[in-house]
Amino acid sequence: MKDALRYDVVIIGAGPAGMCAALYAGRSMLKAVVLERGFPGGELLNTELVEDYPGFESILGHELAEKFQAHAVKFGADFRNGMHVTSVRKRDDGQFDTQTSEGDVYRSPAVIITAGGTPVKLGIPGELEFAGKGVSYCAICDGAFFKKQTIAVVGGGDAATEEADFLTRYADKVYLIHRRDSLRSSKILQKRLFENSKIEVIWDTVVDRIEADDQGLVHRLKLRNVRSSEEKDLSATGIFIFVGFRPNTGIITGHAAHDEMGYLLTDANMETSIPGLFAAGDVRSQLTRQVTTAVGDATTAAIAVEKYLKALADGEKVPEIIGTGGYSA
Repeated sequence: MKDALRYDVVIIGAGPAGMCAALYAGRSMLKAVVLERGFPGGELLNTELVEDYPGFESILGHELAEKFQAHAVKFGADFRNGMHVTSVRKRDDGQFDTQTSEGDVYRSPAVIITAGGTPVKLGIPGELEFAGKGVSYCAICDGAFFKKQTIAVVGGGDAATEEADFLTRYADKVYLIHRRDSLRSSKILQKRLFENSKIEVIWDTVVDRIEADDQGLVHRLKLRNVRSSEEKDLSATGIFIFVGFRPNTGIITGHAAHDEMGYLLTDANMETSIPGLFAAGDVRSQLTRQVTTAVGDATTAAIAVEKYLKALADGEKVPEIIGTGGYSA
């Protein structure tokens, strides 16, 4: 078995939250490593343009990711790409072992989980090919690119219903496509949706295929009625998919408090119910999931880690976490 690699803090995930946490950890002179299964950037790499990050009226998603990483590296962050984390376990001595599928073990007194979440995919032809070219999983991120256009939203829960209503700020027409004959969303959201003249619901229907024009941009959806099997085409320049979102929390060994959707609950310092385990970004239970909220979480988490480690080094009692997060008196 390989000897454990020792760090002050291990950061799991190199999306905006992970890279920001690495930046602040480096500024605090902590020895930090960022473990990323792919390439740094997270969902930024699936976003063509970012127009809602302060200071950048418009910037390519991958370009913003590169700037984030370069800034973190400047302050000493160690990025390890292609590292698939399989488990995070707190040892009896208070240290954490972060295990990867490559057989490496990273040992640290603190861990920041910034592994984000994964939108549930439809798994249909055209979905992956045209991601960022008309296929989206974030209305707030991409809605403004569809001004005066006809678009579709897939889903029947709160997210789909709310985002369909939100998208009418930009689009002239929004089709809500749902595989059942009734919505699962809250009644107040349904009321708003049904009262919105720009929205038309297509019931008992699924999308079988997403097609693009000669420029590689979405322009047509192939639909199928689940009851009659009738097929038809729907002209649309965009499709927003809201059929679920899974936080990447399965790597945690032991119970960490979470909400009904599986998102980690934290206190104001971004610490979970497991002392020394912090969370930031899309993996954390919160109102909205944006680049700005991710970096805000990460700033707090990294600074809190510095104070947590100082308390350990000084032999001070680390405050206990109670309930679903929050320090006891």
